[in-house]
Amino acid sequence: MALRLVRNSTNVASRTVERVAEARLPTETGEFRIVGFRSLVSAEEFVALVKGELRPDRSSLVRIHSQCMTGDVFGSIKCDCGRQLSAAMKLIEQEGHGAIVYQQQEGRGIGIINKIRAYALQDEGADTIEANERLGFEADMRRYEQCAEILLELGLRAVRVMSDNPAKIRALRQAGLKVVERVPLAVEPHDFFAGYLKTKKEKMGHLCSVA
Repeated sequence: MALRLVRNSTNVASRTVERVAEARLPTETGEFRIVGFRSLVSAEEFVALVKGELRPDRSSLVRIHSQCMTGDVFGSIKCDCGRQLSAAMKLIEQEGHGAIVYQQQEGRGIGIINKIRAYALQDEGADTIEANERLGFEADMRRYEQCAEILLELGLRAVRVMSDNPAKIRALRQAGLKVVERVPLAVEPHDFFAGYLKTKKEKMGHLCSVA
């Protein structure tokens, strides 16, 4: 059955993203729709993975997932990113409706090559924030306003957010979305990324659980 996406009624002049492509995406988790968006103010492109009918009159599970090639594609255990993406897809599949906005802001906005450089510094003992800062970057350079705009464009007005990042939750609220609930993502822990989670919790204020 074709997916019906309710389009946002926001004034076109105020939009900073445009929907440019859409297709079916069967996955090992279930059947989704993949929707491509392009920024109107930068070269950034976004992908939304959508399940079921998204409506303004009910809350749906959502996640803003920042690109992590090492975790999402190669299964790195330096972080829990790939496991979080998989858990989010499974929850949405079980729920029957929801969306993941996948943003191309690798390494908290520093890009894949600089992320590899940061990994090398981590191998020498730096934590994930110290590594970025030693390379001359801020700890986190990501922005989420356009991700929120995409969720509005998909027809959502109330969301249940799968995230431990307070900045993402604030961005959704500031965009006018009603955050009904924060839904923690339960992923299998690993000793390798325990220190990474501890750094995010203690230095960045993330709401993740640390053993």
